[in-house]
Amino acid sequence: MKPKFADDQTWQQAELLMQPAFIRLVDNLRKQMELSEWQGTYETFAIWAEGIPDEVKQTVLQLQSELSTASPSQVDEIERQLAQLPTSHPGYYLCLQQQDQQIKVDLWQLCYQICFEGYQAVSDRCDQSVVIDAHLIDDMGEVDWHQLETKTQQTVEQLFATLPNLGHGDMAKQAIYHE
Repeated sequence: MKPKFADDQTWQQAELLMQPAFIRLVDNLRKQMELSEWQGTYETFAIWAEGIPDEVKQTVLQLQSELSTASPSQVDEIERQLAQLPTSHPGYYLCLQQQDQQIKVDLWQLCYQICFEGYQAVSDRCDQSVVIDAHLIDDMGEVDWHQLETKTQQTVEQLFATLPNLGHGDMAKQAIYHE
């Protein structure tokens, strides 16, 4: 589920920050995995708008899978059908494994923690709007790359610092983790 934005300015600032934050996040995760005993792979999943029935989701997924083997004339028809249906957005998990422990981390939730002040998982937020971390945008309205890198490193370090405790259930209730 996407966070709620109070106004257009917050939405525009989030658009400015999200792609650079995601890129810095993936790079910092890679670096941290190289230093840890955790092995990681990435997995994609579909994020749907609220209220989309499961039958519609299945229809969209079925049509998308048919595209790979369809003839050129069938492709046109399938694309026409898909244009009439809702679409999903990609979500990404980092799947971490160490010995018998397996953890899935929702990368968008980590990005939200980086980009927004005091961000809590969407399921815990009720109807509150997010607030952009103003330290990540400089006086000219551009990304402050140094601040973004610093906050991203801190977020990744905090994630890896909590991983050994997951077996005890300490952090497993946070929305960034999925088992």
